[in-house]
Amino acid sequence: MTLLALIRHGPTEWNETGIVQGRSDIPLSETGRALVSSWYQPPELSGFDWVSSPLQRAMETAAILSGSPAPTDPRLVEMDWSEWEGMKLPDLRARLGNLMKAWEAKGLDFRAPGGESPRDVQDRLRPFLAERAAAGQATAVVCHKGVIRALYALAVSWDMTDKAPDKLHDHCTHLFELGADGLPRPYQLNVPLTTEDA
Repeated sequence: MTLLALIRHGPTEWNETGIVQGRSDIPLSETGRALVSSWYQPPELSGFDWVSSPLQRAMETAAILSGSPAPTDPRLVEMDWSEWEGMKLPDLRARLGNLMKAWEAKGLDFRAPGGESPRDVQDRLRPFLAERAAAGQATAVVCHKGVIRALYALAVSWDMTDKAPDKLHDHCTHLFELGADGLPRPYQLNVPLTTEDA
Protein backbone atom coordinates (compact mmCIF):
# COMPACT_ATOMS: atom_id res chain seq x y z
CA MET A 1 0.00 0.00 0.00
CA THR A 2 1.30 3.44 -0.95
CA LEU A 3 -0.15 6.51 0.75
CA LEU A 4 -0.68 9.86 -0.95
CA ALA A 5 -1.52 12.93 1.14
CA LEU A 6 -3.12 15.95 -0.52
CA ILE A 7 -2.87 19.44 0.99
CA ARG A 8 -4.39 22.58 -0.47
CA HIS A 9 -2.15 25.65 -0.62
CA GLY A 10 -2.69 28.53 1.80
CA PRO A 11 -4.84 31.54 0.91
CA THR A 12 -3.97 34.19 -1.66
CA GLU A 13 -5.49 37.65 -2.08
CA TRP A 14 -7.63 36.23 -4.87
CA ASN A 15 -8.91 33.48 -2.55
CA GLU A 16 -9.73 36.11 0.04
CA THR A 17 -11.74 38.18 -2.45
CA GLY A 18 -13.48 35.26 -4.21
CA ILE A 19 -11.71 35.52 -7.57
CA VAL A 20 -11.27 32.43 -9.79
CA GLN A 21 -7.52 31.65 -9.96
CA GLY A 22 -7.03 28.50 -12.02
CA ARG A 23 -3.60 28.60 -13.67
CA SER A 24 -3.05 32.27 -12.72
CA ASP A 25 0.17 32.26 -10.70
CA ILE A 26 -0.85 34.19 -7.60
CA PRO A 27 1.42 34.06 -4.51
CA LEU A 28 0.26 33.54 -0.95
CA SER A 29 -1.05 36.65 0.76
CA GLU A 30 0.58 37.87 3.97
CA THR A 31 -2.35 36.35 5.83
CA GLY A 32 -1.85 33.12 3.90
CA ARG A 33 1.85 32.93 4.78
CA ALA A 34 1.08 33.52 8.44
CA LEU A 35 -1.61 30.85 8.38
CA VAL A 36 0.60 28.23 6.73
CA SER A 37 3.39 29.07 9.19
CA SER A 38 0.98 28.14 11.99
CA TRP A 39 0.34 24.68 10.50
CA TYR A 40 2.24 21.61 11.61
CA GLN A 41 2.98 18.29 9.98
CA PRO A 42 0.71 15.67 11.53
CA PRO A 43 2.42 12.43 12.57
CA GLU A 44 0.58 10.66 9.75
CA LEU A 45 3.01 12.35 7.32
CA SER A 46 6.17 11.11 8.99
CA GLY A 47 8.66 9.84 6.39
CA PHE A 48 6.69 11.18 3.42
CA ASP A 49 8.39 12.64 0.34
CA TRP A 50 7.07 16.06 -0.69
CA VAL A 51 6.08 17.30 -4.15
CA SER A 52 4.27 20.46 -5.21
CA SER A 53 2.34 22.04 -8.02
CA PRO A 54 4.61 24.48 -9.88
CA LEU A 55 2.38 27.46 -9.03
CA GLN A 56 3.82 29.91 -6.47
CA ARG A 57 1.08 29.50 -3.90
CA ALA A 58 1.62 25.74 -3.72
CA MET A 59 5.42 25.97 -3.79
CA GLU A 60 5.43 28.50 -0.94
CA THR A 61 3.05 26.36 1.10
CA ALA A 62 5.15 23.23 0.55
CA ALA A 63 8.40 24.99 1.51
CA ILE A 64 6.92 26.45 4.69
CA LEU A 65 5.21 23.24 5.77
CA SER A 66 7.98 20.78 4.88
CA GLY A 67 10.87 23.05 5.87
CA SER A 68 12.57 23.11 2.45
CA PRO A 69 11.70 23.62 -1.24
CA ALA A 70 9.86 20.64 -2.72
CA PRO A 71 10.26 19.29 -6.24
CA THR A 72 7.42 20.27 -8.55
CA ASP A 73 5.35 18.32 -11.06
CA PRO A 74 3.36 20.14 -13.78
CA ARG A 75 0.59 17.50 -13.61
CA LEU A 76 -0.38 18.90 -10.19
CA VAL A 77 -1.20 22.39 -11.51
CA GLU A 78 -4.70 23.74 -10.86
CA MET A 79 -7.57 23.15 -13.29
CA ASP A 80 -7.46 25.62 -16.19
CA TRP A 81 -10.38 28.07 -16.00
CA SER A 82 -9.18 29.87 -19.15
CA GLU A 83 -11.12 33.08 -19.88
CA TRP A 84 -12.95 32.88 -16.55
CA GLU A 85 -9.77 33.36 -14.52
CA GLY A 86 -9.73 36.69 -12.72
CA MET A 87 -13.54 36.76 -12.48
CA LYS A 88 -15.83 36.15 -9.51
CA LEU A 89 -18.16 33.13 -9.70
CA PRO A 90 -21.26 35.09 -8.58
CA ASP A 91 -20.60 37.52 -11.46
CA LEU A 92 -20.30 34.61 -13.88
CA ARG A 93 -23.59 33.12 -12.67
CA ALA A 94 -25.32 36.49 -12.96
CA ARG A 95 -23.98 37.02 -16.47
CA LEU A 96 -24.57 33.52 -17.84
CA GLY A 97 -27.74 32.58 -15.98
CA ASN A 98 -29.27 29.22 -16.91
CA LEU A 99 -26.41 28.44 -19.27
CA MET A 100 -24.06 28.47 -16.29
CA LYS A 101 -26.40 26.12 -14.40
CA ALA A 102 -26.50 23.78 -17.40
CA TRP A 103 -22.71 23.71 -17.58
CA GLU A 104 -22.41 23.03 -13.84
CA ALA A 105 -24.86 20.13 -14.22
CA LYS A 106 -22.28 18.42 -16.44
CA GLY A 107 -20.27 17.45 -13.35
CA LEU A 108 -17.00 15.84 -14.38
CA ASP A 109 -17.36 17.35 -17.84
CA PHE A 110 -17.99 20.92 -16.66
CA ARG A 111 -15.43 23.34 -18.10
CA ALA A 112 -14.90 27.01 -18.75
CA PRO A 113 -14.71 27.88 -22.47
CA GLY A 114 -11.23 26.87 -23.59
CA GLY A 115 -10.41 25.42 -20.16
CA GLU A 116 -10.21 22.02 -18.50
CA SER A 117 -12.86 19.79 -16.97
CA PRO A 118 -12.40 17.77 -13.76
CA ARG A 119 -12.25 14.69 -16.01
CA ASP A 120 -9.32 16.28 -17.87
CA VAL A 121 -7.60 16.82 -14.53
CA GLN A 122 -8.16 13.17 -13.62
CA ASP A 123 -6.64 12.11 -16.93
CA ARG A 124 -3.44 14.07 -16.32
CA LEU A 125 -3.25 12.83 -12.73
CA ARG A 126 -3.47 9.13 -13.63
CA PRO A 127 0.17 8.75 -14.81
CA PHE A 128 1.40 10.64 -11.74
CA LEU A 129 -0.59 8.33 -9.45
CA ALA A 130 0.67 5.22 -11.25
CA GLU A 131 4.27 6.44 -10.89
CA ARG A 132 3.88 7.09 -7.17
CA ALA A 133 2.30 3.66 -6.67
CA ALA A 134 5.13 1.99 -8.60
CA ALA A 135 7.73 3.85 -6.52
CA GLY A 136 6.03 2.69 -3.33
CA GLN A 137 7.03 5.89 -1.48
CA ALA A 138 4.45 7.72 0.63
CA THR A 139 4.15 11.24 -0.74
CA ALA A 140 2.66 14.52 0.46
CA VAL A 141 1.35 16.65 -2.41
CA VAL A 142 0.69 20.38 -2.07
CA CYS A 143 -1.74 21.38 -4.79
CA HIS A 144 -5.13 22.96 -5.40
CA LYS A 145 -8.81 22.54 -4.62
CA GLY A 146 -9.68 21.53 -8.19
CA VAL A 147 -6.98 18.84 -8.18
CA ILE A 148 -8.05 17.52 -4.77
CA ARG A 149 -11.71 17.36 -5.79
CA ALA A 150 -10.87 15.62 -9.08
CA LEU A 151 -8.74 12.99 -7.33
CA TYR A 152 -11.36 12.50 -4.63
CA ALA A 153 -14.04 12.05 -7.32
CA LEU A 154 -11.86 9.39 -8.95
CA ALA A 155 -11.37 7.65 -5.59
CA VAL A 156 -15.08 7.41 -4.74
CA SER A 157 -16.57 7.22 -8.28
CA TRP A 158 -18.35 10.56 -7.77
CA ASP A 159 -19.62 12.12 -11.01
CA MET A 160 -19.75 15.61 -9.44
CA THR A 161 -23.33 16.26 -10.52
CA ASP A 162 -24.55 16.34 -6.92
CA LYS A 163 -23.22 16.86 -3.41
CA ALA A 164 -19.96 15.09 -2.58
CA PRO A 165 -20.20 12.04 -0.29
CA ASP A 166 -17.68 13.68 2.07
CA LYS A 167 -16.90 17.30 2.90
CA LEU A 168 -13.19 17.99 2.32
CA HIS A 169 -12.03 20.76 4.64
CA ASP A 170 -9.28 23.28 4.02
CA HIS A 171 -6.37 23.45 6.49
CA CYS A 172 -6.34 19.64 6.49
CA THR A 173 -4.55 16.85 4.69
CA HIS A 174 -6.48 14.12 2.91
CA LEU A 175 -4.83 10.71 2.69
CA PHE A 176 -5.49 8.25 -0.09
CA GLU A 177 -4.29 4.70 -0.57
CA LEU A 178 -2.97 3.93 -4.05
CA GLY A 179 -3.55 0.54 -5.62
CA ALA A 180 -0.83 -1.12 -7.68
CA ASP A 181 -2.32 0.56 -10.78
CA GLY A 182 -2.38 3.98 -9.07
CA LEU A 183 -6.15 4.02 -8.51
CA PRO A 184 -6.78 5.99 -5.29
CA ARG A 185 -9.10 5.05 -2.43
CA PRO A 186 -9.87 7.23 0.60
CA TYR A 187 -7.72 6.29 3.57
CA GLN A 188 -8.10 9.14 6.08
CA LEU A 189 -9.77 12.44 5.21
CA ASN A 190 -9.65 15.80 7.01
CA VAL A 191 -6.53 15.22 9.12
CA PRO A 192 -6.02 18.67 10.70
CA LEU A 193 -2.92 20.77 10.12
CA THR A 194 -3.74 23.09 13.03
CA THR A 195 -3.79 22.29 16.74
CA GLU A 196 -7.11 24.11 17.05
CA ASP A 197 -8.75 21.50 14.81
CA ALA A 198 -6.99 18.48 16.31
